[in-house]
Amino acid sequence: MKPIHFIAATLISASASQAASKPNIVYLMSDDQSTYSLGCYGNTDVKTPNIDRLGADGIVFDRHYNTTAICMASRASVMTGMYEYKTGCNFSHGDMLTSTWKKSYPILLRKAGYRTAFAGKFGFELKETPEGEKLPLPAEDFDMWGGGPQQTQYATKHNKSMAAYAKKYPHSTLSYGAFGRDFIAKAAQAGKPFCLSISFKAPHKPATPDPKFDHVYAGKTFKKPVNYGREHGEHFSKQSKTDRQYERFHSWNYSDQYDQVMATYHQQIYAIDVAVGMIRKALDDHKVADNTVIIYTSDNGFFCGSHGYGSKVLPYEESAGAPLIVFDPRHKNSGKQLRSKALTANIDFAPTILQLAGLSVPDNMDGANLMELYDKQDAEIHQSIALINVWGRYPTHALSVVTKDMKYIHWGYAAEGFEVTEELYHISKDRHELTNQVRNPEYSTALNDLRKAYDQHLAHWKAEAVPYNRYQQYGTVFDRKLPWEERAKALHKRKKKAKTK
Repeated sequence: MKPIHFIAATLISASASQAASKPNIVYLMSDDQSTYSLGCYGNTDVKTPNIDRLGADGIVFDRHYNTTAICMASRASVMTGMYEYKTGCNFSHGDMLTSTWKKSYPILLRKAGYRTAFAGKFGFELKETPEGEKLPLPAEDFDMWGGGPQQTQYATKHNKSMAAYAKKYPHSTLSYGAFGRDFIAKAAQAGKPFCLSISFKAPHKPATPDPKFDHVYAGKTFKKPVNYGREHGEHFSKQSKTDRQYERFHSWNYSDQYDQVMATYHQQIYAIDVAVGMIRKALDDHKVADNTVIIYTSDNGFFCGSHGYGSKVLPYEESAGAPLIVFDPRHKNSGKQLRSKALTANIDFAPTILQLAGLSVPDNMDGANLMELYDKQDAEIHQSIALINVWGRYPTHALSVVTKDMKYIHWGYAAEGFEVTEELYHISKDRHELTNQVRNPEYSTALNDLRKAYDQHLAHWKAEAVPYNRYQQYGTVFDRKLPWEERAKALHKRKKKAKTK
């Protein structure tokens, strides 16, 4: 059972501009990067010339979301094109099964004749069965491997697969640029299409910038976003204030050392920008730039003090939203400084990459083809997107829905002094989520429409969720039509299982 917007994703056809030859593909992903960390997203305080140039050459997406705003689940969705409840993969839930991994874009591309490489934070682990032993990272599934387990390390020498780069590039960020450069050189010489995937650790905490760039933001002050501070989060649900995202406004010093914290954050991103420049230079040097599609994004956003929160995870814009840039040098629309306000999501990367390579999109994938928006920026590839959190403290668990204009968040946890809470934001007019419209009678029709979209996404969850790693229970827990007492039974059942594991 698939809603209309899921069915549409399977009806993708490649544009004529992509038909001439199989392009090379470069997929670049940062970690915990907000949109307002880039010049091309309007921040005049930062220096990101290479990424900004990439945006000017291609298309910048203004409404891009990670369907789960935490690294493990997000990376699993990127690789497979599926929502978290179909990958079965997240912290505190479980690892990805090899049967799922075999349907990921790196595996399918390599089977189709692409040379593939991966470097950086892989982000999840594999098992043969839910109860089985963890398997080694799949280095053998790539032609060149620079990946690492868990969070990896900022010191290159501590990343086993990248140790050869440690002397020249002691900080990992530039080492990944060098890895990309070297793979491009080898792949260009081989004369086969290639796919390079790099997952930078930066700017993930603990903040560890490359000292080579200490001068870039020395003494810099930064303009705060208009929704900065606790006074702009008072209308957020009580549930959203119960986990570390709330206390980190203070413990991570956004409240009292904003300029210093943001200078460090932006310095880490500056190093990514330099690495992006290294990779683009390698494409030019080896004369493959004209046939190489580049995708740049992040695994999730980051609050950085907006609404008085830190970190990510929650379904608000700074957390779930992230930058996305796509550049296809073969396309007639390139070089026009394009932007799109269409809904896009991390589940779109796998089907887009497969379509670029001329491959069919498996029916299991939930995403759509981003290149349709390269052809026509005002097109729509999603009617709505689900935003998921089933990590952390139970009150923060939520299913949310975002459309072109609106966002609906349903906070269903109603024990221990909590009440079921709904939030509704007119995102196209209130991107900073300053006004909850849920009680505004002028939005009654929109609220009912979003509730229906929510129910549709939950129906898809119930029909498609994996039968392991405790995902089936959320079909009940997130059912807004059931009384809390009935939903709580599934929650208590889940707690009991977790304690006896």
